[in-house]
Amino acid sequence: MDLDTDVAIAGGGPVGMLLATELARLGVRTLVLEKLAAPTGESKAGTLHARTAQTLDRRGLLEAVQPGPGLARARPGRPVRFHFAGMFDLDLSRVVTEGPALVGSPQAYAEEVFARLATRLGARVERDSEVTGLTEETDHVRLDVTDSAGRARTVTAAWAVGTDGARSTIRRAAGIGFEGTPPTLSALMGEVRLTDLHDAPQGWQRTPRGWTMVWPNPYGHSRVATYDFRGPHPDRRSPVTLDELSGEMSRITGRPVPMDSPRWLTRFTDAALQAAEYRRGRVLLAGDAAHVHFPAGGQGLNLGLQDAVNLGWKLAAEVAGHAPAGLLDTYHRERHPVAARVLANVRAQVALMNPDPRTDSLRELFREMMHLDDVNVFLGGMISGADIAYDLGPADDPYAGAFAPDLNLKTAEGPVRLAELLRTGRPVFVDLADRADLRAVAAGWSARVDSVTAVPEETVNAETLLIRPDGYLALSTRAGDEKEAERLRTALGLWFGRA
Repeated sequence: MDLDTDVAIAGGGPVGMLLATELARLGVRTLVLEKLAAPTGESKAGTLHARTAQTLDRRGLLEAVQPGPGLARARPGRPVRFHFAGMFDLDLSRVVTEGPALVGSPQAYAEEVFARLATRLGARVERDSEVTGLTEETDHVRLDVTDSAGRARTVTAAWAVGTDGARSTIRRAAGIGFEGTPPTLSALMGEVRLTDLHDAPQGWQRTPRGWTMVWPNPYGHSRVATYDFRGPHPDRRSPVTLDELSGEMSRITGRPVPMDSPRWLTRFTDAALQAAEYRRGRVLLAGDAAHVHFPAGGQGLNLGLQDAVNLGWKLAAEVAGHAPAGLLDTYHRERHPVAARVLANVRAQVALMNPDPRTDSLRELFREMMHLDDVNVFLGGMISGADIAYDLGPADDPYAGAFAPDLNLKTAEGPVRLAELLRTGRPVFVDLADRADLRAVAAGWSARVDSVTAVPEETVNAETLLIRPDGYLALSTRAGDEKEAERLRTALGLWFGRA
């Protein structure tokens, strides 16, 4: 049948918009359906961790998502302090070997950057278009769409992706379970004007009655948050009032914290839930539609953006008709364990943040342990995503599944960084040892795989690298490997289809 689009994305937040850029870049007809008539401008998240920064660098977007005048990189040897359970004893610089360990990028700003790029690449973005239902047919899906005036229509697509948040209509319509642990605490957050800023609690404060967080802004609205460990909200969906937030701040701190002029207010919990399947038939999930958790360390947005880049090229190959069997199923296989690990570390952080004085000794012990090298590397790698690797290849290839490092390369056309080779969103075969025989093998896939011959400036324990569009290594070959041509041919077919 004549479909309205190849892929319909429900939800136009940063994850949905980044996925739209990935698909449109590869020629996929993409439609983003967003409930809101205009962006809210609210940024509940604003920290990008190392692996997300590295991933965006491979699309040329790292500088673009930062509202400031250029990228602030930590100087070599300078610690990058970050917290685990509100204890700022981690040094992320010890686990990040490429690029910045942290990037300040307000969620709303990144969303707008991705939206503009998606449109420029050919994706359609339709606002005031809420997806209210979905029906899957044999070879397509039908989405029920309603605008704010109550007008209804139907959109047909070959595939549907839900990036429509924790209460995802797409997930529910597809019958995909959302499993995990229920809420145990209640939290409030908002941007308000603190009328006595100098007397307000600063930063992260823990008292026997809970936590307060204040990110002060002397020139306007400050962000404030409260964590109440006495139990979940009686009504999770009820609107937050200024009196409620002000009252909680005063109760936890033990003194008045005057505030007015709220810009936005919200409530959340520590419910930790994950979709049982990231794909069911022609329906896929990403971002908060696939996983939600307490916002400890800003890991949720990073998870979602990495979901988008993992899924984009695989779904594009499926639409184009050259995806090898099972390629799209690797999306769930690779990304589900990554999110499950984040949910686990966030549950641990919530337990450590309990304000009961009986937790004090445990926190102090944990704080001391964080200064041990192995513990710092373990926790820092987990929080930053720098330790993410997929089980992609045989045991005799130690690099398959790892994130390809950003090598400095010399080519016939001039110097180039390896990250820049992935700007097209296509896979790349990199010949580092002038292996004409292996280039001849890769040439069979030249319609879908770029090939580059280069001399690395650094020492690399590999002669060739086969890099997926998301930056992870599908294969590396080394001198003395008698089956390298066969292994390369197998890897090319496994990930990128028949020659």
